[in-house]
Order: sequence, then C-alpha cells, then structure tokens
Amino acid sequence: MQLATPVLDIFSVFGRFAMFTGQVIIRIFSRPIFTQATLNHLAITCQRCVGPVIAVNLPFGSVLSLQGLQIFEMFGAQRLLSSLVSVAILREIAPVMASVIVAAQGGSSCAAELGAMRIKEELDATEIMAVDSLRLHVVPRVVALTIACPLLYIVGALAALIGSYLTAIFVEGEASGVFLYNLWTLTEHRDLWAGILKTSVFGGVIGLIASYQGFRATGGAAGVGRAVNETVVYSVLVFITLNYFLTSALYGAP
Repeated sequence: MQLATPVLDIFSVFGRFAMFTGQVIIRIFSRPIFTQATLNHLAITCQRCVGPVIAVNLPFGSVLSLQGLQIFEMFGAQRLLSSLVSVAILREIAPVMASVIVAAQGGSSCAAELGAMRIKEELDATEIMAVDSLRLHVVPRVVALTIACPLLYIVGALAALIGSYLTAIFVEGEASGVFLYNLWTLTEHRDLWAGILKTSVFGGVIGLIASYQGFRATGGAAGVGRAVNETVVYSVLVFITLNYFLTSALYGAP
C-alpha cells in the first residue's frame, strides 16, 4: 500500500498535465485568438533569449572546430572539418542549446509570471469576470514559446557556424575557401527543416510545462520559486528525451 500511493500520485500528475494540455490545445485552434498578446510575449522572449543564445553557441562552434581539427589532422582530412561542423550544429547542437536557453529564460519567466498571478489571485479574478484565463494568459505564452524556439535556433546555428569559421581560419590557419566550399557537403535541406521541427516541438513542450507549473503554483513566493525551478528541470529532461526519439525518427532510417 505504501508503494501504491507514490505510483498513483505520479499517474495523477500525468493525468492533470494531460488534461491541461488538451484544454490549451483546444483553445489554440479556436476563437477568439489574442494575437497582440502572443506577439508581445514572442518579442519579449526573443529579446531576453537572443543574447544568451549567441553567447553560448558562438564559443561552442569555436570549440567544435578546435576539437575537430585535432581529430582530422590525424587522418589528413582537415578539409572535412566544416562538413562535420555544419551537420553537428544544424542537427543537434543548435536545437538543444537554443531550447535550453529558452527553458531557462523564457520558460522560467512564463512560470514566474503565471505563478505570481495565481498567488495574487489575479487568475481567480479573471475567472470571476467570466474571462477564460487559459485563453487569455496561457495560450499566448505557449504559442509565443513555440514560435520563439525555432527562430532562436536559426540565430544560434548561424552564431555557431560563425564561431567555427573564425576559429578555423584565424586561429588554426585553415583555408577560408576550403572551409566554405565543404560547409554544405554533408548537409541537406532536411537538416534545417528537421531542426526547425524539433525546436518547435521543444518550444511547445517548454510552454506547456511552464504554464502548467505557474498556473497551479501554491504556497506564496516559495511556491512560485518551486514552479520556476521545476519548469527548467522538467522541460530540459523532457525535450532532451524527445530529442532522441525525434532524431531517430528523422535520421534513423536510411
């Protein structure tokens, strides 16, 4: 009996989250749509995250060039460096790093805002005024994070490629023409679209988890802090796991 209680608690949490997700999705595809609120949240999220995304991805691309050259020099295949870099960045590094930043910045802000509104009873007041709080406060944030994540992925991928180029050319002395010529040798159009698809899914997951944690926050300021912390931890765990399955589905079959 002692073992059954925690298991039931876990299933109840999943059930509540599934119901919350279903209610949000229904409202996303029905009217009215608060377009201006969505655009405002999108602009705020991009503004908060674009700097950290560039700051993280730029040196990451540089490190990738440094480590990659050490390996390729053993086989005299330095010309393949840019091919490796472009594949690694577009497929895995940029999507994951952009999503981590969005979870840490955008997701935590979303959870904090909704949590504060719950603690201050603003969400209850919204419901009393016969206004759908999910449609007004949650849906714009979820949609904004879903759109912001792929946009920031593109920015992060570009920053990582620039960092890799600068390190390979100006630090390691590789030929610029060779680097640029082989940059897209192993990459395909689907690499970019797959990255956009993955980050769209990751952004939606972050938005739903952040909104759920903030919307159900309890316990005053400490409860809001827990909601923010759990948003970041759960979001990263979930989309890192999803990344494996999405990558397997997109690239696993020949």
